[in-house]
Amino acid sequence: MTSKFGKKGFVTPPLRATPQAGAVLVFRPQGQMRLGHVAVVSQVLTDRIIQVTHANWSPIDGGRGKIEQNVTVVDVSPGGDWTQVVNATSAGFMMGNPNAKVKLVEIGALTCPHCRAFEEEGAPALVDKYVKSGQVSWEFRPYLLHGLDLPAVLIATCNGAKSFFPLMKALYDDQEQWIGKVQAAPEAEAERVQNLPINQQFVELAKMAGLQDWAAARGVAQAKSNQCLSNEKEINRLVQVSGDVTNQFPSFEGTPSFVINGTMLDKTATWEKLQPQLDAALK
Repeated sequence: MTSKFGKKGFVTPPLRATPQAGAVLVFRPQGQMRLGHVAVVSQVLTDRIIQVTHANWSPIDGGRGKIEQNVTVVDVSPGGDWTQVVNATSAGFMMGNPNAKVKLVEIGALTCPHCRAFEEEGAPALVDKYVKSGQVSWEFRPYLLHGLDLPAVLIATCNGAKSFFPLMKALYDDQEQWIGKVQAAPEAEAERVQNLPINQQFVELAKMAGLQDWAAARGVAQAKSNQCLSNEKEINRLVQVSGDVTNQFPSFEGTPSFVINGTMLDKTATWEKLQPQLDAALK
C-alpha cells in the first residue's frame, strides 16, 4: 500500500480489506516515508473515504510528529485513476479527487440537448485529461428543466454513486428515444399521469418513457427502480436542490452551466469555452 501525504489528507490505492473504526493501517516504505507509516481509522465515511488519526512527521507549525485527527484518506486505483472515486454530495455526485485544486460543478438537465452535446464532446476529454489525474473534480448537479427530468434523475441515482455517471451517460446517449416515447403518447394518457398522486406519478411517467425496462437492462432491477421512482422524500429533495440553484447562483441562465471553485462561469456551455478556463484555473 502506498500513500501521499499532505495537510489536507492522503490517498492510497485500493485497501485489501474493509477498514473499521479502530483498525490500524500499515503503509509500506516509499519515497520520503522511508520507514513506512501507521494510522488508526477514526471513522468510515464511504466505501472509498475514511478518516484517520496519525502522527505527521512533515514539518507543521515548526515541529514534527504532531498528532493529526480525522485526516481524510481517499482510496484510489493502483494507477492513481481518480475517475474510480465517485461520491454523493449534498446536491449531486462528484467524480475525482475531493481535494483537487480545481473543483468543477456542472449544472445540467438530463432532458437538455445542449447538456447531451457536452457529454458527447467535452466529457471524455474532461475525464481523461483532468479528472483522472486528480487535478480536477467534476460534480454533476441535476437541474429539473422538464417534467421528465425527475424520473430520469431518480433512475440515474437509484443504484448509488458507483453507477451514477455511467447511467447518466447512457441516458444522454438514448435521450431522443426515451423522450420521444413520451412525446408520442396520447394526450389523454399524459393527463391521466399528471393527475396521479406524486408517489405514483413518476412511476407511470417512467413507464411511458420505457425507463424501467431501459434501467433493468443496465443493472437496475424493475422493483428497485419503481421504489426509487415513488420515493417522495427524494423527489422533494431533488425539487429543492433544483430550486436552490438560482438562489446560490443568481447569474444562472440555463443548462448546462459550469462553476469553477465556487464561481459561475459566464456564457460557458460548451467544452470549447470551458477548457481554457479550466487550464487557467490550474496555473
